Amino acid sequence: MITRAVPKLPFIEKQQTIEFYVNGLGFSLQSDYSDYFIISFSEAELHFFSYPGLERNQSDFMIYLRVNTEIDGLYETLQKNNIAIHPMVSWRISPGNKESSPSSILTAPCSLLDKR
Repeated sequence: MITRAVPKLPFIEKQQTIEFYVNGLGFSLQSDYSDYFIISFSEAELHFFSYPGLERNQSDFMIYLRVNTEIDGLYETLQKNNIAIHPMVSWRISPGNKESSPSSILTAPCSLLDKR
């Protein structure tokens, strides 16, 4: 049966996107196919495809990151790497479920997760 879903997100500027996720957030580049690349962090995997005509401020593409209870560490990483946290980014604590501890969730349109 289905074991997981993997987000496939657009990029406008490939190198800027890779630098944001790899250098800014600590993801690892797994594969690079020119106009398509794959990154990962622990169990998370993201795929990116080239979309040079994407209008950043009109995009509905989003990413939803579930973070373990070390949300403060992520926040410190963002601050240390000078990654602006856009006002539309929502941080909240989720109660989790019976099998997991509470987790923090970072939700933002892809175009807002960006070095400014």
